[in-house]
Amino acid sequence: MKNIISILRLSKPLHTLLAILATLIVLGTLLALVAPLLSKVIVDEVVKEVQNGTGNINTLILYVVLAFLASVGSVLLQAISERVGDHFAGRLRKFLTEKFYDKAFTLPQSYFDSELSGKIVNQLVRGIQTIQGFLNAATNFIIPTFLQSIIIVFVLSRYNLPVALFIAALFPVYILLSHKSTQLWGKEEYKKNAIEDTIRGRIQETIANMSLVKSFIRQQDEYAFVSKNLADSNHIYARQSQTFHVYDFLRGFALQVTIFGVNIFVFWNAFNGTITIGETVLILQFVNQARIPLFAMSYILTQLQLAEAGSKEYLEILGIESTENYRTYSRASKHLKDPEIEYRHVDFSYETSKVVLNDVSFMLNKFESVALVGPSGAGKSTIVNLLLKFYEPNSGDIFINGISYKKLDHSTIRNNIALVFQESELFSTTVRYNVAYGKPEATDEEIIRALKLANAYEFVEKLPEGLDSEIGERGVRLSGGQKQRIQIARAILKDAPILVLDEATSSLDAKSEKEVQDALEVLMQKKLVIIIAHRFSTIQNVDKVVVVDQGRIVDYGKPQELAQKKGLYADLLNYQIQGNKKLLEKFEIY
Repeated sequence: MKNIISILRLSKPLHTLLAILATLIVLGTLLALVAPLLSKVIVDEVVKEVQNGTGNINTLILYVVLAFLASVGSVLLQAISERVGDHFAGRLRKFLTEKFYDKAFTLPQSYFDSELSGKIVNQLVRGIQTIQGFLNAATNFIIPTFLQSIIIVFVLSRYNLPVALFIAALFPVYILLSHKSTQLWGKEEYKKNAIEDTIRGRIQETIANMSLVKSFIRQQDEYAFVSKNLADSNHIYARQSQTFHVYDFLRGFALQVTIFGVNIFVFWNAFNGTITIGETVLILQFVNQARIPLFAMSYILTQLQLAEAGSKEYLEILGIESTENYRTYSRASKHLKDPEIEYRHVDFSYETSKVVLNDVSFMLNKFESVALVGPSGAGKSTIVNLLLKFYEPNSGDIFINGISYKKLDHSTIRNNIALVFQESELFSTTVRYNVAYGKPEATDEEIIRALKLANAYEFVEKLPEGLDSEIGERGVRLSGGQKQRIQIARAILKDAPILVLDEATSSLDAKSEKEVQDALEVLMQKKLVIIIAHRFSTIQNVDKVVVVDQGRIVDYGKPQELAQKKGLYADLLNYQIQGNKKLLEKFEIY
């Protein structure tokens, strides 16, 4: 129950609505019991008339009308309270989703590096659905029936204490059996949820990489993986079902035995004249109404356990320490003038890895174009991730224009950097939206200009809807080169003083690469440019090369100087030259 209480505390802005709802529930529950109470008087009035002709027709009519009005009022309040309950559940769903989404933007990048996106979304959906389902049931059903049960036991005690004690004694027995049943159910539910997260995460990954799956003919393996996990989930559900029905039989048996005893007691007393016919009708009606929450007890506690288990991961994610406050960010913050960057004795390692960067120090001067070169896994992308403040150094510091990164918020830093990713990081919406993502207020003229500079407008113009053409998930409707040029146009439009190109031309053909390189040379003027590249053709005109190997800076200087002295840069350059020479010889081109 602690998770449910935590959720209710978390949803403080909705407490007023919850109070209104509680008031409606109480009033509706009280009105629902008026008709059974009046039935005693109505029946006794009829019996008096039948037995000795002393009944009062006006009194009878009055009580019948009052019972009718109370029933109508109860139905009306029930409808209103259920509508308000649905409204509360909808508001709660919106609130919890926004709370989760808001939290996601503040989490450290390391969290997203270690979790599948499908799993994260599944935890969000399950948490909110189970909480909403429980609170819907609570407001529309659970609270009214429990409140009704308390009132019924109280009223019964006024007319027949032994019957009230019989019914009251049944509740703890029922609750104990239901609690044990749902406790066993809940333990299995955590296991089932973990499997469900694995299934959803894998399905989302498989769909996102369908071309990879098909090209390696792994459909049967992927199907088998999901099928096995679904079978494991069903085995767990089978155990849950068996436990539930065993305990459900014990609950039902206890209820029937108790009701049987109550009926004997009531009919025996009525037969002997100890209680009136009206009291008999009243007691039997109340006993029947008391069965409703007892029958529903297993459902109620199951819903509670589902919400408790479902909200566990949701609350765990909310409990992760935030590393950013994006609400303080502003794209309108001024660009830094002629930025210079210095890495000073920077050490860094990911949470579950060895040291990635070790005592990294170098200087990037204003208007320089600098290439980060080195073998895969050397630490080049990590240097850029630290530059973007996705991570914080374990030790050392980064400075921009002499100001420590520790004194700058994420917004100020990222507002001054335009980035073109190695992977095609695009949304499944229009060309216009993707190009203007860093500058939403951009005009069509500005967007078209950026596309032209990126040598992308020619193919965009030919798309069915031009700028408004949908490009599909991650730009699936575009070629690799086209997607990359959309990214470059996005960076051009942002026009930040620092430009980072992470293998920006890696997916372009030779002709497109030449066109984009020409556009980038114009773009790179009066900017500090950082290029991560493996293909040396993309960095032939840079001012400086920083050579990275095993997390260290092993060389540093102009490309011409590094090419002429022994070292990693010269080795990597030679490998590419030799590869190109073999290609030329093969085709007899000298």
